[in-house]
Amino acid sequence: MTSDPSNTTAIRLRKPTKEDGFRLHQLVAECPPLDPNSMYCNLLQCSHFADTGVAAEKDGDLVGFISGYIPPAKPDTLFVWQVAVHEKGRGEGLAKRMLKAIVDRDACGDVTHLETTITADNEASWALFRSFARDMGAELEYHEFFEKDAHFGGQHDSEFLLRIGPFHP
Repeated sequence: MTSDPSNTTAIRLRKPTKEDGFRLHQLVAECPPLDPNSMYCNLLQCSHFADTGVAAEKDGDLVGFISGYIPPAKPDTLFVWQVAVHEKGRGEGLAKRMLKAIVDRDACGDVTHLETTITADNEASWALFRSFARDMGAELEYHEFFEKDAHFGGQHDSEFLLRIGPFHP
């Protein structure tokens, strides 16, 4: 069965604004197993880090969001903090489109690498970043970065640092 294009609404990607902070807080809550941040943190992600974030809207709803930043000690690297895609935005390659939209921005003109952290069991994130690396013609390497016991007090699974690059948007 083919889908009826008249029943689909395009997803619009745009730079976040501080008005998205509350909606981002709600989106993350609706996307387990994502770790929630404080609403204030979400407001900062949508304002201070807007140049390295992306909001995805469909029918006026926030259906996707990526927060990221360029670490001061690594001006060639975009660190992706969190990727959230609501079920209303799934199945359309939205997460990878959002990643590419960020690295294509002027703010990422000097970015040649992308980093993020992922738990070992987060298959969707591993697939996303492996696919992104392939599309960018870049290498992907990883190692344990935040250890369950040493860094999370045994309360959270270890996180692996993925580094993708070099690439040229």
